[in-house]
Amino acid sequence: MDESSKSDTWRRGVQVRRKVLGDEYVDKAFREADELTADLQDFVTEHAWGAVWTRPGLPLKTRSMLTMAMTIALNRPHELEIHLRGALRNGVTHDEIKEICLHAAVYCGAPAALDAFRVAKRILAEQKG
Repeated sequence: MDESSKSDTWRRGVQVRRKVLGDEYVDKAFREADELTADLQDFVTEHAWGAVWTRPGLPLKTRSMLTMAMTIALNRPHELEIHLRGALRNGVTHDEIKEICLHAAVYCGAPAALDAFRVAKRILAEQKG
């Protein structure tokens, strides 16, 4: 990946993406990108991570908590797993994760919360392991 041809927003995005998701995850995402998915990787890096996650209005911890809640609401357990790991890197505590998942039960429904707790249980167990 030639970063020299990328915009400043993309470069800021890849920095915060690495900070939240970790180098291993980001490197794998770019390494596995192909002709079909490479543009999507650039898009999310520039627009989600570079244009939104880097804004000064909310700390990364708050952004992680919001992202967890939204991925639960959308029933996206794969994305929840990724962002739950990022939330831990951003200082979200185990108790806060539990409260986000429980809060989701009221607003997103029990099935969404059950899936969220399954993901959280697995990720938190890995962290202890």
